[in-house]
Amino acid sequence: MATLVNDFTYSTKSEPHRIRTRQIMKAHPEVKKLIGQKNPTTFWVALGCVAMLITMAWFLRDQPWWMVIAAAWFIGAFPAHTLFICIHEAAHNLIFRKPAANVWTGIMANLPTVFPTAISFKNFHIKHHAFQGVHELDADLPDWYEAKLINNYAIGKALWLLLFPIFQGIRTLRCIELAVIDKWVVANVVVQLVFDVLIVVFFGWKALAFMVMCLFFSVGLHPLGARWIQEHYLTLDPEQETYSYYGQLNGVNLNVGYHNEHHDFPSVPWNKLPQLKQSAPEFYDTLKYHTSYVKLLFMFLFSQEVSLYSRIVRKERGRVTLDDQSKPDVELVQAQPQPQPATV
Repeated sequence: MATLVNDFTYSTKSEPHRIRTRQIMKAHPEVKKLIGQKNPTTFWVALGCVAMLITMAWFLRDQPWWMVIAAAWFIGAFPAHTLFICIHEAAHNLIFRKPAANVWTGIMANLPTVFPTAISFKNFHIKHHAFQGVHELDADLPDWYEAKLINNYAIGKALWLLLFPIFQGIRTLRCIELAVIDKWVVANVVVQLVFDVLIVVFFGWKALAFMVMCLFFSVGLHPLGARWIQEHYLTLDPEQETYSYYGQLNGVNLNVGYHNEHHDFPSVPWNKLPQLKQSAPEFYDTLKYHTSYVKLLFMFLFSQEVSLYSRIVRKERGRVTLDDQSKPDVELVQAQPQPQPATV
């Protein structure tokens, strides 16, 4: 009989990524050329996905509800998920050189997902990198009430995935040290509200409902929703707290499945992550990984040994400051002595 887990796994060790970043840069100094690169193609990917979802919303505005729901699950969830990754890339300033251009790209990518989350996501996500596993600073960790409420059973875990955006939003309330309201948060809210109103005025409420469904399916009860389980849940090893995914949906994911690689080198854009993995095979090929989101989704739902408690939690913040921008790779490059010109 499976053993039910009823608490998180507590660790006194520091998170593993900054250590591995140093090790890889020492063993493979050639990876430095990947750090700090920008990928403007992401802007065009985001623009295409925004246009696709707006077009679908227009076509579905007068269709029966079963067709709207089916279109959201089977089609719309995929570009909506890609937009979430575009927002993620913008949060790390990996699209353009100018920070403001990345911010506006994130706000644009946010449009079809109805709720103004791009800038607040950036503020909380960067701290997820800096303080992985620290409960009051890492909004990626489930709340204790969340894990207890959902328990280890399939129906609870299915409902949790279905309502994932709601749970994710509630979690941010505990991270009071990270709460930020600035001009970019306000701009995100204003632009999003104007967009939502325009969709209702010109397309109708059903079109807006379609977009909401695309959001919930893209990160929830759907094979794509298994990405949240893939990244940091203890599914294959009780001590490995980050897992990569090397499967076909990395096309939709913009390679964010290369999650160990991303956490080790958060200043490397998505199109360079496979090259990073190839450059340091002895570090990444020895880690356990996933290859199927469908398989992982069923494992999460039906295995009583995997639950919301299957996460590593730590109290130690290390020497990371609260204003850390999660660029350990850039910091290491900048800290290395630069070659001096020869003197005569």
